[in-house]
Amino acid sequence: MSLTSKQRAALRGAANTMDPVYQIGKGEIDETLIQGIADCIAARELIKVKVLENSEYDPRQAADILCEAVGCECVQVIGRKFVLFKQ
Repeated sequence: MSLTSKQRAALRGAANTMDPVYQIGKGEIDETLIQGIADCIAARELIKVKVLENSEYDPRQAADILCEAVGCECVQVIGRKFVLFKQ
């Protein structure tokens, strides 16, 4: 399911005031992180994740990996943060 531009804009607005619930740092994106994000997104539907400066991933790359692993949509990547949504 692909989001329409109006849905994406509404989700970006809702995520604007949110704080990141996860941080991706030096370590790899492993099963523990994927499972934690899957549990969190199942409870909230919309989460924000921050990629730290010392991470080996750039934010777009991390978002794509997590979207594929969890089965969610990437709403927005801005700076070092990205927003994930799963209905």
